[in-house]
Amino acid sequence: MDPIYSTIPPADALEIEQIARLMYEVRAARDDVLARLGAADPEQALACISKGELPEHPAYEHYVSARILTDLAIQVRADLATRIEESQGR
Repeated sequence: MDPIYSTIPPADALEIEQIARLMYEVRAARDDVLARLGAADPEQALACISKGELPEHPAYEHYVSARILTDLAIQVRADLATRIEESQGR
């Protein structure tokens, strides 16, 4: 076991694992949406929509989904870091 996790109680470790899985799933969903748009990130997708390189519909809806998923991934990552910190402090 990685020494960083050796001090985390098993119940906390399970919760951290669930949050990490959520982070992975959100990131994978965002990557899937961006792949459908042929964009590396939401900003590139919006630029392509603005230039007329992608049809406004449904590309804009996909762009909004990618933005939401990006924001959610950032929040879940922050929650995971906080949860790990709390668990190590016990």
